[in-house]
Amino acid sequence: MNNAIFYILVMAIVTYLIRVLPLTLVRVEIKNIYIKSFLHYVPYVTLAVMIFPAILNSTATFWSALVGFIVAIVFSYFGASIVTVALITCVAVFIVELFLY
Repeated sequence: MNNAIFYILVMAIVTYLIRVLPLTLVRVEIKNIYIKSFLHYVPYVTLAVMIFPAILNSTATFWSALVGFIVAIVFSYFGASIVTVALITCVAVFIVELFLY
């Protein structure tokens, strides 16, 4: 049990440091255009890295997940709302799994 408490404590400290250090170390405005561009895309990349594996493992087959992913990308690219994309993607996955099973 002591190991679990130690691991939780280390995780809490590391998480705290990751959030606090940039606030304390970087006090001036970042003027470098390349660093600003990099920092602009960090939230989107992080979200994609967390979501993509879950997309491929969330359905009964890989093929239905792939179809759902492609449908979501296409409808998002053409400006559909998030609710529309979610509903159409669910219908597409349902149809593919209906024919695969």
